Amino acid sequence: MTPESVTTEAPAQNGAAKRNGRITRSRKVGSSNGATSTPESHQSLSTYIQAHFDECSRSQKDVAQYIVDHLDEAAFQTAEELARRANTSSSTVVRFSQALGFDGFPELQAAAREEYRRLHQSASDGETRGSLPLFSLDQSEFETSLAADHVNVEETARRVSRASVEALIDAIVGAEKVVVAGTDQMAFFASYLRHLLMLLDLRVDVVASPSQEALSRLGRIDERTLVIGLSAGRPHPLVVRAMKLARHRGGQTAAITDATLSEVAKLGQIKLYYSSNSPAYVRSHTALLGLLQALAYGVYARDSSQYEDRIKAFRLK
Repeated sequence: MTPESVTTEAPAQNGAAKRNGRITRSRKVGSSNGATSTPESHQSLSTYIQAHFDECSRSQKDVAQYIVDHLDEAAFQTAEELARRANTSSSTVVRFSQALGFDGFPELQAAAREEYRRLHQSASDGETRGSLPLFSLDQSEFETSLAADHVNVEETARRVSRASVEALIDAIVGAEKVVVAGTDQMAFFASYLRHLLMLLDLRVDVVASPSQEALSRLGRIDERTLVIGLSAGRPHPLVVRAMKLARHRGGQTAAITDATLSEVAKLGQIKLYYSSNSPAYVRSHTALLGLLQALAYGVYARDSSQYEDRIKAFRLK
């Protein structure tokens, strides 16, 4: 990625100018014969990052996708905190900021705050003045974490497309076999989704580690297979491999992820996003759990009479 000059309003030494929450830049475009500057129109930080995402290094992409999908955290965290959540170093965060044309992370963060305030201004204007917060202002760490999960579930419900959900339910019901790929922390959720769907007598396999058994399951993927890839942040190579294999063999792919710019999201023909913001030392997967349960219930509701006897038998165990 080539650092870009920034058109400033004032003062001139600032790395990025903010105009009503938007940043104004002049991008260098050129060839070996010479370079010219082409000013870009005003755009938000998230839009600008997405436009230049492919130019980033692998570690910078981790920072980019985290900022785009967790703008509220990026706007108020330190570079060290942001680096920890993006699974990279604080120096990478600084280099990423400079590669975008900012002097450093504080200038990038200022643009993030402006965008955050603009996005939430209309929402706050429409709030009922008498509404009460979930917890008191002096909430404990426990309450802060619960409050974040409450927001995550609401944010996920707002962002999930009904068309995408219906498309994934159709794909699950119509597939001869479903393969759920998820490693590390996602392995639990892959197994749980398998459990929910197997209760409905659907054929489901899990790929959770590069074992010989898991690799043999990948070898059986064909055009009648639906591969569902689960990822948080940077996806595991095994999940990416499963998605690519399904696309190559004509099967269907679906991505359930907290990073809209991840490789798994790009490979998914159907995409479901969940919010994972958390004040804790790990990402929150509360919204993911709710999404998977709601998805399984949607499959059940397609033909509840067909599944009723199996579910009833399970409840009696």
